[in-house]
Amino acid sequence: MLELILGGARSGKSRLAERLAGESGLEVVYIATSQPLDGEMSQRVAQHRARRPAHWALVEEPLALARVLQEQAAPGRCLLVDCLTLWLTNLLMLEDAQRLAAEREALFACVEQLPGRILLVSNETGLGVVPLGELTRRYVDEAGWLHQALAERSQRVLFTVAGLPMVLKGDAL
Repeated sequence: MLELILGGARSGKSRLAERLAGESGLEVVYIATSQPLDGEMSQRVAQHRARRPAHWALVEEPLALARVLQEQAAPGRCLLVDCLTLWLTNLLMLEDAQRLAAEREALFACVEQLPGRILLVSNETGLGVVPLGELTRRYVDEAGWLHQALAERSQRVLFTVAGLPMVLKGDAL
């Protein structure tokens, strides 16, 4: 089952995904896309680590997400990806449009065929003003297109606000 969990910054989307993974009764593999390149991001990573169960496996992969999903997906396993917008940012910062397109297409090609349960967490960026600057506008555009394509492929899509999940598509929680 493929599930997309969207929400703004500090909306509770990661906590919701972690709760769903824990309640699944499946073996959990947490796939982290962040790169702790500064002290603030290192602190965020440490907070996420501290609240995850110690028995969950961890794979850190900032770019080759489709490859890792294909390697890790299995019946009886839940993969939790946190988060797609950090993954997208990592690819945008490469300034290699071909790599971004290839990784995005590889993700689209594999997600519907993966066994087990897949939870994809991402920041909804389309609710605010259009940002200044070419790179930030491209980021918002790319994130919006990514979310639309994954929502179409997902069996359930959730939107989280103030820690409260709203079901946009699929079965109720």
